[in-house]
Amino acid sequence: MIRSSNKMGTRSVWAGEDKLFSEGSHTTPIFSTVTFAYEDLDAWHESAKGDREGHIYSRNTNPTIAVLEEKIRSLENAEAATSFSSGMAAISNTLFALLKPGDRVVSVKDTYGGTSKLFLEFLPKFGINVTLCDTTDADQIEKEIQKGCNLVYLESPTNPTLKIIDLARICAASKLTGAVTVVDNTFASPINQNPITLGADLVIHSATKYIGGHSDTLCGLVCGSKELVREIFLFREINGASLHPQTAYDVIRGMKTLELRVLRQNKNALQIARFLENHNAVATVYYPGLESNEGHKIAKKQMRGFGGVLSFELKGGYESVKTVLHNLTFVHLAASLGSVSTLAGPPRTTSHVELTEKQREQLAISESLIRYSTGIENTEDLIEDLEAALKLVSE
Repeated sequence: MIRSSNKMGTRSVWAGEDKLFSEGSHTTPIFSTVTFAYEDLDAWHESAKGDREGHIYSRNTNPTIAVLEEKIRSLENAEAATSFSSGMAAISNTLFALLKPGDRVVSVKDTYGGTSKLFLEFLPKFGINVTLCDTTDADQIEKEIQKGCNLVYLESPTNPTLKIIDLARICAASKLTGAVTVVDNTFASPINQNPITLGADLVIHSATKYIGGHSDTLCGLVCGSKELVREIFLFREINGASLHPQTAYDVIRGMKTLELRVLRQNKNALQIARFLENHNAVATVYYPGLESNEGHKIAKKQMRGFGGVLSFELKGGYESVKTVLHNLTFVHLAASLGSVSTLAGPPRTTSHVELTEKQREQLAISESLIRYSTGIENTEDLIEDLEAALKLVSE
């Protein structure tokens, strides 16, 4: 029996798993096999060509991985999805699958550090032109798109300063030129935001973060139209950045609590942001859920929740950053986000470790900034923890 629902929590549990598997298993089996055997050569050939359902080699497709891809396809309201061995594999494979020498990309300055490195160093080596716009200057982004481009790459909220882009507006401008619009939706997760419904052609997730949710596995996902996803899949098939079935199983298991986790993290982040906004040791708080945030109105329009990540600048510079981080109890100093446990660190060791201090300065990423990814701990404990550590730099 096929089960369907428009509720995100139900989809997180049931999408791709709406039938019993082999031997009556009610959870997705791990098909840890390289190849799939056929007794009939004609059937094998038809599966190899894609003329009938079936798997031939796990670098290409695998039943366990297919369940994961169906889940993200459903959650993002996409036509198709494909998977990768990491978030950066998803990003780089998408760019190299869709671009060729002489093409032009329009993006923004505030993208994840690894993505920035692709734009600043890797793509130009292949004769691909990249224009990076001020992230919140929609007029500038539109003007650059109107000059002509092949691909528009967006990230909202951005990493690590949580800037917000009007996705519907920029996607509409991109469509007028025929460019493909790609949105990294990692920070929001599909629980809080669905870029495809706002006009995006492709959505990327580092599923290592909220989708998996437990900081125990690497995974990247891309979803969108059948045509574009097929093109990316064929590139990945030969490129080889494939996901392992065990990893897919781990991410599937994490996805079943996705809505529960994200709703708790949304709540934690908003309350912590409000606490920090009124603290005398804090210079600036970056969180789109705050009414004072410049992106709040747009975020409220295109998001259902504001996410579990916030960042804040301390008045005392990097020495204060070290003091605060070294004295937090309920936190791991680690370079990731979206985990059930709270993670924190400065951009120089997290989101933008690949860039030099000068490059970070050019992106207005301060050395006194802390990125703080809330877990699912009790809000009161996290605030008390921050309050005790901040008292050391207040004094």
